[in-house]
Amino acid sequence: MSSNRPNLYIDANIDRFKEELFALLRIPSVSTDSRRKGDVRAAADFLESQFKSIGLENVRVFETPGHPIVYGDFLHAPGKPTVLVYGHYDVQPAEPLELWTHPAFEPTVVGDDVYARGASDDKGQAYIHVKAIESWLQTEGSIPVNVKIILEGEEEIGSPNLIPFLEEHRGRLACDMVLVSDTSMFDKDVPSITYGLRGLAYMQVEVTGANRDLHSGVYGGAVANPINALAGIIAQLKDEQGRIAIPGFYDDVADLTPAEREAYAKLPFDEDRYKRELGLHDVTGETGYSTLERASARPTLDCNGIWGGYQGEGAKTVLPGKAAAKISMRLVPNQDPHVIARRFIDHVRSLAPEGVTLEVHEHHGGMPAVTPLDSDGMKAAAQAFAEVYGKEPLFTREGGSIPIVAAFKRILAADTILMGFGLNSDAIHAPNEKFSLTDFRRGIHTSASFFRILGGA
Repeated sequence: MSSNRPNLYIDANIDRFKEELFALLRIPSVSTDSRRKGDVRAAADFLESQFKSIGLENVRVFETPGHPIVYGDFLHAPGKPTVLVYGHYDVQPAEPLELWTHPAFEPTVVGDDVYARGASDDKGQAYIHVKAIESWLQTEGSIPVNVKIILEGEEEIGSPNLIPFLEEHRGRLACDMVLVSDTSMFDKDVPSITYGLRGLAYMQVEVTGANRDLHSGVYGGAVANPINALAGIIAQLKDEQGRIAIPGFYDDVADLTPAEREAYAKLPFDEDRYKRELGLHDVTGETGYSTLERASARPTLDCNGIWGGYQGEGAKTVLPGKAAAKISMRLVPNQDPHVIARRFIDHVRSLAPEGVTLEVHEHHGGMPAVTPLDSDGMKAAAQAFAEVYGKEPLFTREGGSIPIVAAFKRILAADTILMGFGLNSDAIHAPNEKFSLTDFRRGIHTSASFFRILGGA
């Protein structure tokens, strides 16, 4: 089964593959918008039809209390690894629509890129594997490994029904590894494999003073100001070296190994370009670590939103009765989000000044995840990238979180291979999202090669 027919098939059918992707991108499958429930279902139906037409077996749309999960498999490679392909077909809202150069749900090709909501996150990347599977089934009648695939419709709203689905169907979904393409390459024409993701603990802090807003000229200086109190609390959460000042915060942190730090040093990162693109004069962060290490492999604490008092035009001399902030902490291996949340709550309460009351709420979180670099799946992915892109891929960690990766490890005892084909410049979640059609094609070739190499074909 080592023929080149799958690759020839991909090149011969790439124009059709693109048109199919464009048809999927035209479906406004916005999972958070109840008015789009029918559209989300239409995307699931589209994928169900695709799964059946390319030759997958046991194709089924599983209903959930929310949006459906589409499943298919092809299990005819005895003694070979089983790969569970995961992706999502739901997308973020397109608003603000006026900032789109082209209609968000009318795919528009400009140069090498297709612009549309979901082009990179995650319809374009997930569809890569559907077409790679097709290239094997339609040319060889089989695949060198056992493949299962699930595409869900709720990733953009936190996958509330996916973990129950995994637990209920852990036998059906049993696998040796999970394959996901929902991340980015390090740079254009610089293939990379993400081997680590940070976890997350997301908190909300609410500070209350008087039972109503007060006139600052009458009460100022005599009554505690919740905004001042909240600002003082936030200011004490980090020290002058950029380290988080919560007692016990670093107790379980798995430090970067010398080999990992050496790998980071080899990444072709241009800090001056980084600053120019962001309009910055300088970068800041934890002392003793590089910008890339701080942004992807060290824990962080950031205020994501803050409000209280008068927000309108002009002036209003008000002393607010309440102020609040949303604060997120990105976590690294061995840090438990629930443990960190408890430590955060205890510390913030200890910082509250007299004259105010404090409430802290834990919104949500996710575990960090790291895949061993020496696993069979990682080696096969690296070789597949090298074959298609003509250069060895880099290994990176990402600063963001994909909580389901940790769930795959916990429920299915399977590590996840993150083969990203997008770019950080793809504007995911923002107007004018795009995806390179060259990398759509190269991605299909890379996925097809991954199956061949992993299966020893």
